[in-house]
Amino acid sequence: MPRFHCSVPLSAGASLALPADAARHVQVLRMQPGDALTLFDGAGGEYAATVERMGRSDVSVTVGTHLAVEREAPRAVHLAVGMPANERMDWLVEKATELGVASIQPLATAHGVLRLAGERAEKKRAHWEAIAIAACEQCGRNRVPVIHPVQSLSGWLEAQGGPAARLVLSLAEGTRSLAGLDAAAQGVTVLSGPEGGLSGSEEQQAIARGFAPVTLGSRVLRAETAALAALVSLAGL
Repeated sequence: MPRFHCSVPLSAGASLALPADAARHVQVLRMQPGDALTLFDGAGGEYAATVERMGRSDVSVTVGTHLAVEREAPRAVHLAVGMPANERMDWLVEKATELGVASIQPLATAHGVLRLAGERAEKKRAHWEAIAIAACEQCGRNRVPVIHPVQSLSGWLEAQGGPAARLVLSLAEGTRSLAGLDAAAQGVTVLSGPEGGLSGSEEQQAIARGFAPVTLGSRVLRAETAALAALVSLAGL
């Protein structure tokens, strides 16, 4: 059954006009009045719904029963990533969403190729959020991961603290293996570098803020692959 994210709060028994993006998808599928679909608003669970009216550019639906269905990962994993360039960040956001990431923090780092600021950075964040929403529609998640605004690594590190588990992916000799860690924490933040990795100074800044250096093994993975490998290992899938 088709699933669509609805950017307005949903409630059983309501009749509403779908937001533009969802309405466009319904029209592309050539759905008709009486056809069934599933809606979710990100607040948890999903709703059975029925197409009520098809206009030229708008679609009205009747919202039915709320189903308390959750398909989240057993452990909340937050990815903080030095942004890889071109389509690789798009791919990372899509696949991390499918794999259950709780949030993604894009970071500007010393070796990163992608440079974003101001309006361009906000447009990119909105673009990545749309990718995450589409991935949730496809994979069955009912909670959209938070895509945070782009920050500098140093600025983001200054705000980190508290008891939550924090890890930084490292290629340094003698670094502890991620596979051997105690995975008891209910939530964990993983810091991963861009294509050129974190600089030595950046890695030391992270360690000073309580990030434990870990390795994924002897092979050097691409930036987007490393972040996803850590996510799968830690999420308890």
